[in-house]
Amino acid sequence: MHVQPSFTVGIEEEYHLVDKITRDVVSDPPHEILEECERLSEEGQVSPELLRSQIEVGTRVCHTIAEARDDLARLRRMVVDVTGKYGLAPMAASTHPFAHWQTQRHTDKERYNALSRDMQALARRMLICGMHVHVGVEDDELRIDLMNQFTHFLPLMLALSCSSPFWEGGDTGLKSFRLTVFDNFPRTGLPERFSSFAEYQSQVRVMEKAGIIEDATRIWWDLRPSARYPTLEMRITDLCTRLDDAVSVAALTMCVLSMLYRLRQEHKVWRIYPRILVDQNRWRAMRYGVDEGLVDFAAAEIIPFTDLLEELVALVRDDAQRLGCTEEVERALEIPKRGTSAHRQLETYKTAIIEGASHDEALRAVVDMLIDATKEGL
Repeated sequence: MHVQPSFTVGIEEEYHLVDKITRDVVSDPPHEILEECERLSEEGQVSPELLRSQIEVGTRVCHTIAEARDDLARLRRMVVDVTGKYGLAPMAASTHPFAHWQTQRHTDKERYNALSRDMQALARRMLICGMHVHVGVEDDELRIDLMNQFTHFLPLMLALSCSSPFWEGGDTGLKSFRLTVFDNFPRTGLPERFSSFAEYQSQVRVMEKAGIIEDATRIWWDLRPSARYPTLEMRITDLCTRLDDAVSVAALTMCVLSMLYRLRQEHKVWRIYPRILVDQNRWRAMRYGVDEGLVDFAAAEIIPFTDLLEELVALVRDDAQRLGCTEEVERALEIPKRGTSAHRQLETYKTAIIEGASHDEALRAVVDMLIDATKEGL
């Protein structure tokens, strides 16, 4: 008999640090920024990232979505205030519209030094930011079972969060270009499927024994059993520019896991489709975001994204009510209607060009919009 999950929630976000004058990322930000943020937060809530132009924050272990929203808003506000003293600002988007990875420096920390030595140019290209959502699932076997089933929903979560249409000054044509960069790393992409926690541990031990990885934190799947906490960690999403969008995606993640657990208690399971099919929806989410729909594998047809999202929200309504996040879950329905961060970035660029801006000026206008939108709702 499995222990009922706590369904606690934690949200991690990574931000680009941007110079307010040049609008470019800052490859060598003052070390005082990290030090002051660490002083103003609880231990472990603020940390450096692989590249020095990035900073990561993480909420406490929260028992409600409202608590997670308050803590994430506090952390965003703190980074805004501290960086502002140095003429900088955090930018909540997965890629910067025109920054170049070749000019970045990695953080001088043994973990990152080792990663840079191992991955070489792949590590130097990691000028990307993401959002991770941890949901408390304390039982090891249940964590693996829910991971197997939740994989089906990962493309939908990605589509709601897209914020990386630009790369090095160009429109990539994708709503989430970030994953094309990250997928070059080994041990990324959709998670493997396991029959038990023991099987998962066995495969991890093979890689550890061979010296390929130090521990399971070097497995970077879109969804993974956290190596540090008794959680499932959803990692596929881009970094949501709007705070409300980040909270909605986190709430939906928590409620889908609750729904899958509830079905399990009724001796039902979500149908697990072959990875090749789920991967196709992952690609569609990267390419189109919420615009072109995802494949319904049972019907073998493409279904409009809004139809799929409305169906999912209806499926988890009881779970949202029980977990106290109905408003946050239903707010996800607004994202396809008004567009994701990727849509807003592209529209800002287009409007600037129409109004007579040059290409470079239009890209700087996108950065300005992202800096302002990062602070919305704080």
